[in-house]
Amino acid sequence: MTTIALHVAGTGEELAFAPARLVVAGYTGSDEAAVEEHIAELAAIGVPRPESVPAFYHLDPELLTTEPVVGVRAPGTSGEVEPVLIRHQGRYFLGVGSDHTDRDLERDGVALSKAACPKPLGEVVAELGSEVSVPDWDHVVADSSVDGCPYQKGELAALRHPADLLDRLGPVEGDFALYCGTLPLLGGEFTYGAYWRVHLELPGGPTLTHAYETKQRSE
Repeated sequence: MTTIALHVAGTGEELAFAPARLVVAGYTGSDEAAVEEHIAELAAIGVPRPESVPAFYHLDPELLTTEPVVGVRAPGTSGEVEPVLIRHQGRYFLGVGSDHTDRDLERDGVALSKAACPKPLGEVVAELGSEVSVPDWDHVVADSSVDGCPYQKGELAALRHPADLLDRLGPVEGDFALYCGTLPLLGGEFTYGAYWRVHLELPGGPTLTHAYETKQRSE
């Protein structure tokens, strides 16, 4: 089982996070009509329709990584900024991550494309407590960049609240990480770059950030 060292913002506390589950949620937009339109757009280019909305993809926790360099199998991959709900020993935390995905595999299956890439996660997390309560969730600002160019930016009001996702996911035992979805792309199209930065800016602080580089594996 993978153990990841995490740091709790503003406290100096360190966590030895060893999740039993990794779940990536998709199609988590709060505007259901816009989500349906996005699903139709993807279906038009061959991406299968999800079995449920939101959709939940259960992946190997070994994919989680805080490393600054991650290996990918092909050049056609891209990241996305995501709020990450973490449960560790009965306490909840909010982190920032990237649902790095193999876009070339997406037409063969979304779950397959997600499982093909590591899931970067920032080392610093904000404590939420014993309940999934995120103060001012709607006004948390998320953004990302690729190779220094702005890629995404917006408030998390565009996404379902993590407590809503957890209710829909159903009972989950033990420690876990739940990637809670992402925002639209500023340019409307995926960009395949090498250097990614993702941020979550919580009202009143802290700002959670992570940067990583992708390297193609010699397989």
